[in-house]
Amino acid sequence: MKIQYSFWCLFVSLLMMFPTMILAQEPLGVPDLEEIEYPDDEPPSADLVHLGKVLFFDPRLSLKDNQSCATCHNPDLGFGEGVKAAFGTMGAAVGRNTPHIYNLAWNVTFFWDGRASTLEEQALGPIEAEGEMNMPLSKLTGKLEEVTYYQRAFARLFPDEGITAENIAIAIAAFERTIIVDDTPFDRYIQGDFSAMSPAAIRGMELFEGKARCILCHDGPNFTNNGFHNIGIGDDDPGRATIQEGASNQGAFKTPGLRNTLLTAPYMHDGSIGSLEDVVKHYNKGGNQVEGLDPLMKPLNLTDEEIYDLVAFLGALTQPLRVERPQIP
Repeated sequence: MKIQYSFWCLFVSLLMMFPTMILAQEPLGVPDLEEIEYPDDEPPSADLVHLGKVLFFDPRLSLKDNQSCATCHNPDLGFGEGVKAAFGTMGAAVGRNTPHIYNLAWNVTFFWDGRASTLEEQALGPIEAEGEMNMPLSKLTGKLEEVTYYQRAFARLFPDEGITAENIAIAIAAFERTIIVDDTPFDRYIQGDFSAMSPAAIRGMELFEGKARCILCHDGPNFTNNGFHNIGIGDDDPGRATIQEGASNQGAFKTPGLRNTLLTAPYMHDGSIGSLEDVVKHYNKGGNQVEGLDPLMKPLNLTDEEIYDLVAFLGALTQPLRVERPQIP
C-alpha cells in the first residue's frame, strides 16, 4: 500500500510541473471516503485527530500567542474569516483571501497558488509565514514542550520522535482531513431523494453542467479540477506564476471546491466579490478582459432567472458543520 501512495505522490509532482493541464472531467457525485489517500495508507487514530484539533485552535502556534489556525479558518464562518483578507499575528493584512478547508482530504494541491502538494506541507506554511503566524518551527517545538498535555500526547503518539515540526504537521493534517461535507441536499438528490432540491436548484444543476459551463473546472464530487485558471479578476497578483513560470500561469489561481460555498463569502483569491450572485454575474460577462485571461472564460448569456437558479444550486451544496472547540491546555 505504500507503493500505491508513492505513485500518488508521483502524480501530484507531475501536476505541480504542469499546473495548467486539464484533468479528465469527472461527473458530479458524492465524495467517497474510501478514496482518501492517507500517508502510508493508514487512517489516523481518534487521539491523533484530537491532538491536531487542539493544535489547530491553539494560539500558541503564533509568535504573539494571539492567533491560531482557527482565527482565519473560523468554523463559524465557513472556515474562512468573513473579510477580504485576514490579518497576521503582527497586525499586517495577509495578501489573499482565506480559502476554506472543506474536503481537502481529496485535494492534490493547496493554497491559492498550489505551492504545497500535501496537507502536511500546507499545515506548516501559515505557521512559519512572516505575514501570518510568524512562528519559527524550532521555537514552536520548544514552546509546546513546556505544556504537559503536549508532552504526553506526542510521547504517546510519536514515541520515537516526540514533538517535532513534522509530527505537528501530521497531527494538524489528520484533523483537517475530517472536515468533510458529504450530506448536502445535492448529495441526497443524486442518491434518489428527488425532494431534497428545489425546482430552482434542479434547473441550476442543469445549467451548471450545461449552458453555464461551470463543470469544465468545478467537476467531480468536490467540484474542483485542481487546476489553475486566470478568471479575469484583474488585480496585480501573479498567482501561480510565482510557483511555475509561464504566460498561462500569470494571474492564475486554483479552482476552489464549492461545497459549503454559501458559507465562505467573500469570494475569489482577493475576496473582491461579496456574494454568490455577483460571482455568477462575473462569469456571465466572461470575466474582466485582462491579459492572460483563460480561454474558457467567455460570456454565458445567462438570463436573470438562470443566474438565480445557479445560485439556488450552489446553495444546495451546503451542509453546515458543527465543530466543538476543544479546551486549550
